Amino acid sequence: MTTSGTLHKFGRTARTFDPRVPHMSALLAGKKLPPPPISIDYAAKLPPNFGMMLNDNLGDCTCAAYYHARQVWTFNSAGTEITEPDQDVRGLYVQACGYNPSQPGPGPGGNEQLVLRFLLKTGAPIGPSGQQRDKILAFVEVDHRNAEDVKRTIDDCGVAYIGFPVPENVSYDNRTWDYDPNAPMTNEGHAVVLVGYDANAATAISWGRLYTVTWSFISNIVDEVYAIADSSWVEKTGKTPAAMTLAQLEEQMQALRGIPEAGKSAGV
Repeated sequence: MTTSGTLHKFGRTARTFDPRVPHMSALLAGKKLPPPPISIDYAAKLPPNFGMMLNDNLGDCTCAAYYHARQVWTFNSAGTEITEPDQDVRGLYVQACGYNPSQPGPGPGGNEQLVLRFLLKTGAPIGPSGQQRDKILAFVEVDHRNAEDVKRTIDDCGVAYIGFPVPENVSYDNRTWDYDPNAPMTNEGHAVVLVGYDANAATAISWGRLYTVTWSFISNIVDEVYAIADSSWVEKTGKTPAAMTLAQLEEQMQALRGIPEAGKSAGV
């Protein structure tokens, strides 16, 4: 994992395909839901600095993105933004991705589906000592080429958890990520959460601040998008991926719960 600036790293490894991960298009089949709002901004009232979450030195973007999502969920469900300490972010990187703090360098990076499975089965460390656990209720894959489904995901879940191979025009200093067919691809991958959108673009949190991500970039460069059901968000808003009941979501997760925990599969 190299840098996108002097001290700003990426870290998502190549995406994987698991047929047991439910897909939004299948869950929406036959349903007639109202269109998503024209625009949403779940970060509008949040402080502008979300914290680096160690992604300046570690390739932990897959984990940092979850803790950024947690900031959005806690603020919009309870009115208070909860920012977990960096040691919890490091703990998730160790447990879900196999990072060894005793070895120098940014670590192995992370696979989004493995991180999501870990969050589903074991949960992320939270609290001052990392002894508590926060589990997600479910996650569903979304077609990145379907802008309406991506918008619906952000509206229903507070965030969309995305990943993509990194072209050279994506950097810490470039605050607008647009599709440039002439931009060479790097050997990096990145994970962020989308926290808002309008007709022209979505808004992402990365490296502790907000970026504009155009729909052209999302449809042409992004290669994975997930809707995540968070318990506090669902309890406050009543919204779930694809408007499913909690029982239906749990049924969709049964196959995934039988898969070995992500951290263990990574040798942790």
